[in-house]
Amino acid sequence: MVQEVRLQTAFEKARAEGRSALIGYLPAGFPDHAVAVDAILAMIDNGVDIVEVGLPYSDPVMDGPVIQRATEAALAAGFRVRDGLRAVEAAAATGAPILTMTYWNLVERYGVERFSADLAAAGGAGLITPDLIPDEAGPWLAASDAHGLDRVFLVSPSSTEARIASTAAACRGFVYATSVMGVTGARSTTSSAAPALVERVRRLGPGTPVAVGLGVSNGEQAAEVGEFADGVIVGSALVRCLLDAETPAAGVAAVARLSAELAEGVRRH
Repeated sequence: MVQEVRLQTAFEKARAEGRSALIGYLPAGFPDHAVAVDAILAMIDNGVDIVEVGLPYSDPVMDGPVIQRATEAALAAGFRVRDGLRAVEAAAATGAPILTMTYWNLVERYGVERFSADLAAAGGAGLITPDLIPDEAGPWLAASDAHGLDRVFLVSPSSTEARIASTAAACRGFVYATSVMGVTGARSTTSSAAPALVERVRRLGPGTPVAVGLGVSNGEQAAEVGEFADGVIVGSALVRCLLDAETPAAGVAAVARLSAELAEGVRRH
């Protein structure tokens, strides 16, 4: 179960350095396959510990406008799941733990067992399922066990004590704590609900790292969230680097700069 060890090791390494792990998200296929891979490698080269490779989906109910624009462009350009797995393989070759993140219908249509086998074969560490709850995840729980893949489910400030406990028990790798209600997107301030949510997850699901996502966009916010969370997740701010760039090369350079700023942020003491 090499993948599981790699993800666990990333958190252990960060903990040994007295900091949170930095987790960065970018969608595969945007603006095209090659540039997406270059941007993912730029994240890793500039201090991102764990990468989430988004697999674009046609009905991204949890994604905000920035990620929607990028994933819609990838789909319009002909993105297929195999393209996402190629991106995972290229990124995993660096030795960094690479997760995929997508909606469950895409995995079901591909085939849960087939997807799990292909993700493991590409060197992927596991899957984040924003719209799947453990109660309805029987096939994925079995397939992830069979292929040694981590599985990450989400909790939010509105989650009940029972839901947090059952979700944390089902997670392997980390628990994804969504610090705000609503869709993804960079925000000017981080959520005041996040510290309390992290504390609840640690109390109800001890032993599993808790990573906070939704809203972090700069080094200062990364440092703030890193004070109380085991992992800091950044998505929309990184995607915007590619969206706003005049050229693909400029976009990759912007991703590199922001990754370095975020990495410096989680390393502040």
